[in-house]
Amino acid sequence: MSPLTLTSSSFKSGEMIPSKYTCDADNINPPLSISGIPEGTVSIALIMDDPDIPKEVKDARNIEEFDHWAVYNISPELTDIKEGVEPEGKSVLNGMGETGYIGPCPPPEYEPTEHRYFFKLFALDSMLNFDTEPTKSELLEALEGHILSQTELVGIYDRSNSAIE
Repeated sequence: MSPLTLTSSSFKSGEMIPSKYTCDADNINPPLSISGIPEGTVSIALIMDDPDIPKEVKDARNIEEFDHWAVYNISPELTDIKEGVEPEGKSVLNGMGETGYIGPCPPPEYEPTEHRYFFKLFALDSMLNFDTEPTKSELLEALEGHILSQTELVGIYDRSNSAIE
């Protein structure tokens, strides 16, 4: 079987995310395609985060990365996440304390102005259950021991020299 892959028709891994999917425009999730889901997969989890947040933000919020999006208990039958449509599953609070997608929005007044955004996909051997809405840290902890396969797609965004598309 082919390996688990996550791709987007809007950008290739390591390339610039179109501004349509950022705070500078529509701020909707990009289309994503999933393939190579391993046999025995019961659910999928998807996490998007930004490890390149400025030191000032890290220190002020006591975080190492900004959480843009996290959804778990996604059906393994899902092969396409449509543009602007949240996949069916359970959402985790993002870095703004809300559920749902927050597009790239690196603060232009801080270095670095170019940030990497990691879309991380996990094929799991079980559904995940929580008594309360989990944080991303709690979600990551719950993934341990249940990951059959994982992959990532990395997009880049730089507000200092991006053209609104």
